[in-house]
Amino acid sequence: MGRVLIAGCGYVGAAAAKLFQGAGWSVEGWTRGGQAELEPGPRCLMRAINLEDANQVRTADGTFDLVIHSASTRGGDATAYRRIYLEGARHLCERFAEAAMIFVSSTSVYAQRSGEWVTEESAAQPESETGRILREAEDHVLQRGGTVARFAGLYGPGRSALLQRVLRGEAVIDPHEDRFVNQLHRDDAAAALFFLGIKRSAPGGQIYNVADNTPLLLSECYRWLAGKLDRPLTAVGAAPRAGKRGESNKRVNNAKLRQ
Repeated sequence: MGRVLIAGCGYVGAAAAKLFQGAGWSVEGWTRGGQAELEPGPRCLMRAINLEDANQVRTADGTFDLVIHSASTRGGDATAYRRIYLEGARHLCERFAEAAMIFVSSTSVYAQRSGEWVTEESAAQPESETGRILREAEDHVLQRGGTVARFAGLYGPGRSALLQRVLRGEAVIDPHEDRFVNQLHRDDAAAALFFLGIKRSAPGGQIYNVADNTPLLLSECYRWLAGKLDRPLTAVGAAPRAGKRGESNKRVNNAKLRQ
């Protein structure tokens, strides 16, 4: 048992908090508004603390065995990335120097384009400014003996970008530029954070890819969803590649975490 701080107790953080609660841990969750979908109880406290504000973090009371940085910019720009991820990580590392740290990053830091498999040992040299900021935040945590969890694209209750494209009739299959997508269910993401949090006997400074077992081609994903939902899928042409994963095309290997 122990005490865990989840800084960014939102979509994934709240699900992870419930797992820690169920295992008898005391949980403190931080969000901008101090609210999250958590069951009230003696072992759960929610607080309104902004990670961007060094003074708020510095003056926050309490000690923790584990600190999880799982805050999100919700699609913000480079300025938001720097404030939430990099500065937020710095503030937490400074305030809770004695606690074990887990930083939630993204598989978007892998910029590979040839459909190759990538492991934690593969080059992580993102081309975007936001990706480079994530890498800087990762390095800051790793240098202090923390753990980095690189999440694939999240889906789950109420959230799936690929599903929504099919439902809106916006899914486009590009026969000339198909690519692999790497996804991660919200509940698996939460379970990974819980597992990494309780298995702190592993040496610090570790990176773990957190993704579903089987990457699949975007065209396969669209066709499977359309078939299950009995929706037409006739759009064929040049597909836009928006989002932080940009032009990348890789298959994320999760063997290190599963082992």
